[in-house]
Amino acid sequence: MSNKGEVNLTGVKQSKGVWLVKVPKYLSHQWGKAPEKGDVGKITIRKKQGKSEVSFKLSAELSGLDALGEKDASLHVPRDHPFTMHAVGGQNLAIFSQSDKDEISLEGMVVHRAECRPVVNDNYMKLKKLQLKESTKPQRLSQRLERAVTTIFKPVANHNFNLEYEKKKKCDGKMVRAERQVVLDMLFSAFEKHQYYNIKDLVEITKQPVTYLKEIVREIGTYNSKGAHKSTWELKSEYRHYQSADEEETQTS
Repeated sequence: MSNKGEVNLTGVKQSKGVWLVKVPKYLSHQWGKAPEKGDVGKITIRKKQGKSEVSFKLSAELSGLDALGEKDASLHVPRDHPFTMHAVGGQNLAIFSQSDKDEISLEGMVVHRAECRPVVNDNYMKLKKLQLKESTKPQRLSQRLERAVTTIFKPVANHNFNLEYEKKKKCDGKMVRAERQVVLDMLFSAFEKHQYYNIKDLVEITKQPVTYLKEIVREIGTYNSKGAHKSTWELKSEYRHYQSADEEETQTS
């Protein structure tokens, strides 16, 4: 297995519990403006009538709207955001993270789900109005040219990937059916190295026409239509410990 497919499961051993919280888009945008080791806000958890009340207060330094080009200094992103808690239910949810080196790590299992919502006030309504105004701006604008465009882009007669395919096709040549026993020896030799194969991989290994190859594979193999090895072939149980005719003669002699 390549390093790209490996997952760091240290979080399982540490039994880390994490919260899965849905936040408004503008709030995550403001968090992105924070310095690397800076605070984005403060979470408060208090008990009221036997129930937990959770709220988030955005840092004052991140409440500005410079990113949206707003010049009105009186308009700020809402700072107070109470949490609406939801039950996890019977689901098993996990949180994964990916580093700059494409390393995947398990951060922990979800123990609480919540939704972070702003306090609706005049400042919040002004923000929604500004967002609506930004969303209605056209993505593309027409522009009048002072002079005619004289550059002519000619279409490519044949793309590079087509040329590479034709070159590979000439090098490989037309697939010719080999004797049945020769194909069987190649197949059994391949299945000694790996248990599961896709039909395309077997065609590449044996250099046989796919229709002819499937006739042979159906007799000695089983097709997996579901499960972890979906769309692959494996040997039937009676062919698992096969030895080619040449190997048997060598051992006999």
